[in-house]
Amino acid sequence: MNLKVTQILWNRENLQPAISACSQRNFVHLPYNALYMKTTNYNNAFIHVAEDTRATRSAEPPHRESPSIAQMQYDMIKPNPYRYTSDDVIFSIYANRTDMPECDRKTAREKFFAKGQACLRTSPLAKTYGWGIHHDEKGRVALIPMESEQYNRLSEDSSIQQVKAMRSKRG
Repeated sequence: MNLKVTQILWNRENLQPAISACSQRNFVHLPYNALYMKTTNYNNAFIHVAEDTRATRSAEPPHRESPSIAQMQYDMIKPNPYRYTSDDVIFSIYANRTDMPECDRKTAREKFFAKGQACLRTSPLAKTYGWGIHHDEKGRVALIPMESEQYNRLSEDSSIQQVKAMRSKRG
């Protein structure tokens, strides 16, 4: 079905614009922000450990009664390399920390990514705990220990985007 955007309408429920799209037989309403969803995903990229990290080698974040963001990211990514995208990790942690019911997550994810979100460059895994983060060609992520040969290989690979983790301190 070929859809053609014909006009912008206002959604009466939440006063946000909605795009109306028409075809010969169907009239479809698309959420306005569905066309403008932002992403934290990188494709074919490597996030280096932050320049100002105190880590000399990678370490697992400490376990606490109430898990930290670092621990939740680690527990999701480390045992499942290249299974999840950055968006999957960031939204899952947000949803779990807010005790969001599973049935609300699809709609909430669209709303969550309608606004810009911090990417894994801000992850404490790359800033504090000594983990590089590799994104494959499909945007799926894996943790790479900073002391490993694989880290050295990826950091010197000119065929992938090289990105530095955010510094912990200004200046």
